[in-house]
Amino acid sequence: MESNSKKVVVTGASSGIGQATALRFAQEGWDVCITARRENNLQELAAQFPPGIHLCVPGDYSDRETVEKIGAAVQERWGHVDVLANVAGAYFAADAINSPLAEWRRSFDTMINGAVYMTRMAVPLMPDGGRVIHVTSIHGERSEIGSSSYAMAKAAINQYCRGLAQELAPRNILVNAVAPGFIRTEMSVVNGVNELDGEWFRKNYLEGHHLPLKRAGRPEEVAGVIFFLAGPDATYLTGQVITVDGGLTITF
Repeated sequence: MESNSKKVVVTGASSGIGQATALRFAQEGWDVCITARRENNLQELAAQFPPGIHLCVPGDYSDRETVEKIGAAVQERWGHVDVLANVAGAYFAADAINSPLAEWRRSFDTMINGAVYMTRMAVPLMPDGGRVIHVTSIHGERSEIGSSSYAMAKAAINQYCRGLAQELAPRNILVNAVAPGFIRTEMSVVNGVNELDGEWFRKNYLEGHHLPLKRAGRPEEVAGVIFFLAGPDATYLTGQVITVDGGLTITF
């Protein structure tokens, strides 16, 4: 079976923004390779895809063995990949001073390693004109108690995109980041409670002035920006961090 469709690898596809992104590309006629740790979720997602040469490679995107399996599957079934959409993320709260260093570094190491491993796998398999899109966060430019490692990782990936954009420009491979704000995903659930439905969010963001659009975003709204960055209307965009936050970061 051969396909003339474009090919995209989407990490973090088992839920949230990653799931919405994979579904958007598949619905637009792309062949999609999905990866995440929860295989059952991936299989349920793949069942929603229209026909195509879709790949499902479960595993941790920050583990080299998983990344090697993804690369092998892409080479065997597709021969190349047009776009990497690295959506996976990991948040582990840790005190900046008193937590064990290994605990503090956990989210940092997971996301940095995942970004680097996936990029180094995908770029050699890309034709000139390919796209690399990393999902980061508004935390890359903001701070929150207990989130120093997470925020540093997101900021580092933003800078990684800028460096990659310059180094890959001779091949016309465009590299950008998407930085979401409050989006209704599983990461919004803390101790079984969705923080976006709580009093704190209502007072600060729905009744207050800090969130102009007065609501959290939907995963599909971020997926739409990712799809735009992968498409023909984004050919002069590289090295940028596109913020998708309902206006949150423009306020005092």
